[in-house]
Amino acid sequence: EVQLAESGGGLVQPGGSLRLSCAASGFTFSSYVMSWVRQAPGKGLEWVSHINYDGGRTFYADSVKGRFSISRDNAKNTVYLQMDNLKPEDTAVYYCNIGTYWGQGTQVTVSS
Repeated sequence: EVQLAESGGGLVQPGGSLRLSCAASGFTFSSYVMSWVRQAPGKGLEWVSHINYDGGRTFYADSVKGRFSISRDNAKNTVYLQMDNLKPEDTAVYYCNIGTYWGQGTQVTVSS
């Protein structure tokens, strides 16, 4: 059974940083692209970033490029999202995603 468990969200002031983690199980983690997707209050899903199977290629939405960094540790079956210089518009529930599988999400709130 595929399981994805996000953690690391919280309340942070504008300009602050957070590091999200997604622990995965139930599949061969090192063989799959992993994605982060977010949903702001009252809005639809927005793709944020994804990383290829060995971490050698990363991709970002324009809205987060230069501020967010995705990485993975295949030995720990975990994907990370380092978020720096956070803005109020980054407030959302952040989900880890592979195909049709989603975690429960972790809330990120950026507010002074």
